[in-house]
Amino acid sequence: MSDKQSKIRNFCIIAHIDHGKSTLADRFLQKTHVVSDRNFQNQMLDSMDIERERGITIKSQAVTIPFESKDGNIYELNLVDTPGHVDFSYEVSRAISSCEGALLLIDASQGVEAQTLSNMYMAMEHDLEIIPVINKMDLPSADLERVKSQIDHDLGLDPDMSYPISAKTGQGIDELLEGVVEWIPSPKGELKAPLKALIFDSHYDAYRGVIIHIRMFDGALKAGDEIKFMSNDSDYKVEDVGVFKIGLEKTKSLNPGDVGYIIAGIKNISDVRVGDTITLKDNVCEKACEGFRDVKPVVFSSIYPIDTNQYQELHTAIDKLRLNDASLVYEKDSSAALGFGFRCGFLGLLHLEVVQARLEREFGLNIVLTAPSVQYRLTNMKGESYFLDNPSEYPDPGSIEKAEEPYIKAAIITPTDYLGNIMTLCMNKRGIQLEMNYLDEKRVEIFYEMPLAEVLFDFYDKLKSVSRGYASFDYELHGFKETSLVKMDIVLNSEIVDALSQLVFKDNAYDRGKSVCKKLKGEIPRQQFKIPIQAAIGNTILARETISALRKDVTAKCYGGDISRKRKLLEKQKEGKKRMKMVGNVELPQEAFLAVLRTDED
Repeated sequence: MSDKQSKIRNFCIIAHIDHGKSTLADRFLQKTHVVSDRNFQNQMLDSMDIERERGITIKSQAVTIPFESKDGNIYELNLVDTPGHVDFSYEVSRAISSCEGALLLIDASQGVEAQTLSNMYMAMEHDLEIIPVINKMDLPSADLERVKSQIDHDLGLDPDMSYPISAKTGQGIDELLEGVVEWIPSPKGELKAPLKALIFDSHYDAYRGVIIHIRMFDGALKAGDEIKFMSNDSDYKVEDVGVFKIGLEKTKSLNPGDVGYIIAGIKNISDVRVGDTITLKDNVCEKACEGFRDVKPVVFSSIYPIDTNQYQELHTAIDKLRLNDASLVYEKDSSAALGFGFRCGFLGLLHLEVVQARLEREFGLNIVLTAPSVQYRLTNMKGESYFLDNPSEYPDPGSIEKAEEPYIKAAIITPTDYLGNIMTLCMNKRGIQLEMNYLDEKRVEIFYEMPLAEVLFDFYDKLKSVSRGYASFDYELHGFKETSLVKMDIVLNSEIVDALSQLVFKDNAYDRGKSVCKKLKGEIPRQQFKIPIQAAIGNTILARETISALRKDVTAKCYGGDISRKRKLLEKQKEGKKRMKMVGNVELPQEAFLAVLRTDED
């Protein structure tokens, strides 16, 4: 191992949502003078507007920090900041596979929460050295002893090895940096071995093509080398290599243990696959890096351009987005109401909202999304099983022997005061309680099995409101179970709008239909004729709302006289409205589609 390699530390910060990961990364950058106070802004590593607005991290970001230790040596710390929301656990798994250690951040007032546990298990699977860090020590409600006992009892880690800090005020940051150098091992890897590097991220630059983020394991890489992607055998010549400071900083070469970027004039976006291994064209390594687990989307929705002329732009935008969001899955789709678009798979509703916001902001597109759906497994009368996520492809109910829907195993950690409210919420969402463990006298962990479709829309928000924000939630997919599934159509002015169709649990169909009709009534502008909005299963109408017509008072000119004169004018108006309704076309505004996404919120 070279002297330089022994002074490298690769680590990531993992935690439950809102425990202060981005703030801690900010303090590291300030303490080590990577960024000057003049250029500093909060959430320094969060590069997207939407991340700053919502105060969340969506993308994992890498940065190299030089740090002078007490022993006089200068160490190179490669930090990867990761998201905390359950939708983005795939981003966390990618960050973890390119590190040797992890800082497990725990809120001093909230303690250990559901995703703290799941992220720790993910780090353990990759044999990472885990350092517990107790953050927010500046809060009046911080309880160091209680959190230390939770680290010992819930996580099984050594509480004496934990570092109490405040990422906001900077308290304890110097000691933590020393701890990173002391406890996290330096990366292994042979300089003389054939090149072996893992792609853990990438992004697109309009002038330079695809910029690939890599973690070096073996060998060296410099400008002029000819590289090969092991998954698809495509070859490229390297133009530039370097490391991440706040911007991209060019270096002569990348060696074992380094985290950096390469530019190779790659214009074909589909060649670059996150999780792939890069090696030299003439000296191929024996075995590819162990790739990431295949991402499985759980929510499906179709995206259409409002202006059909923007279809090609939307295709290019989704391609570029997929480059640094490996969990986005898509295929071509079409609808009678909206034209051509793409059927996309997402990791959850927050992921869907983020993709929608990025397409609108970063690429300037006007788009419409259809109601989200999960993936069902249908078995036909011949006994053949297949997956279906698009309501418009739902077959004749008579041809289906059984339908199954995906279930999840949900882990909820809550203070005991809110246990009753949470159990009621889970039961309303068709949840089945599996087990309950009291972690201590004030906190309880409950496990539920429930349908993914019930969790999709508003479960997270309702959980936070019934527990006043104290309950934490994490889930994993738990197989399929038989269900009573129906396709609910939305009929507008006697025409089915295929983009608004939904697959729903039969017993919930009436409430869902009523809610959708009510929402649409508030969003669709009034016309010169009456518009009926109906929710239907087959020929059975479940709910109806009517948008009344804009009317002109045609009897205003009749002063007195026989009632038949007024009736004659009203009948004439009625005939005109009838004719208008036959040729009239109801245009759905984009808000109407968004309203259907939010049917369960009120």
